[in-house]
Amino acid sequence: MCELFCLSSRLPTRATFSLERFAQRGGYASRAVDGWGLAFSNGRDMRLYKEPEPAADSPWIAFIEQRRLPTRLLVSHIRHATRGDISLANTQPFVRELGGRAHVFAHNGRLDQIECRHAGEWERFRPLGETDSEIAFCILLERVSRSWRAGAIPPIEERAAIVARFAAEMRALGPANFLYGDGDVLFAHGHRRMQADGQIAPPGLWRLHRRCEVDADAISKSGLSIEGPAEDQELMLVASVPPVLARR
Repeated sequence: MCELFCLSSRLPTRATFSLERFAQRGGYASRAVDGWGLAFSNGRDMRLYKEPEPAADSPWIAFIEQRRLPTRLLVSHIRHATRGDISLANTQPFVRELGGRAHVFAHNGRLDQIECRHAGEWERFRPLGETDSEIAFCILLERVSRSWRAGAIPPIEERAAIVARFAAEMRALGPANFLYGDGDVLFAHGHRRMQADGQIAPPGLWRLHRRCEVDADAISKSGLSIEGPAEDQELMLVASVPPVLARR
C-alpha cells in the first residue's frame, strides 16, 4: 500500500523529512516505490513536486530540502502502484482548482469497482490518469463544488458533512485513508491499512498533535525536522505509520 504524511500548522513553519526513511518504515525497500509527491500550501495555491520514480533517485529532494519554504500545510504521498501505469498522471498528491483555491488530495488503499458503482458522478472534474484514487478525488470535488459556487468559503459544518458521507461510501469499496485540503481546512480520514502482521486492519492513519514546542528529538527518529515559531504554534502530524513511535 502507499504511504501518506501530512503536516498542518496554525502558523507557517519549515519542515523536511526523509522520504526514503518514510518508505522504509512502511515496509518497502527505498528503491521499490513507484513515485513520490509533495504539496506545500502557498496562499490559495499549492507548490507541487512529484515524479513517477523512487525518491532516492531524485535530485528534486535535495532541492526541496535546501529551499525550506515556510508553509501551513504539507501533504506527501509515496506510491506503491496497484492500479494504473507508473506515470506522472498517476502520481499523487492530486491538485485541482475549485472556488479560486487549490484543493489537494492523497489516498492510500484500494477502492474496488469505484468507476462502476459511481459511474457518471464526475462531469466537470475528470481524471488524467487511471487510478481509483484520482476518480475518488473527482467525485469528492463534484460534491463539494456545489457549496463553493457562491464565491465565499462554505460553512465548515457543510463541508465536513459532505466529506463524511463521501468517506462512508468509499469505506464500502475498500481501505479508504485519505488527506484532503480545500485551501482552508484539512480533512484527514483514517480507515484500514496493511499492518506489520500482514492483516488489513485499523488504524489507517496515526495522528500527533502538539501545541507550541515540539519534541524535536522524538520526531527526528522518523527523519522529520521542523522549524518555526515556538510560541502560539500548533501542529498536527498525520501519517500512515506513527511519526514518533516508528523504528527503523
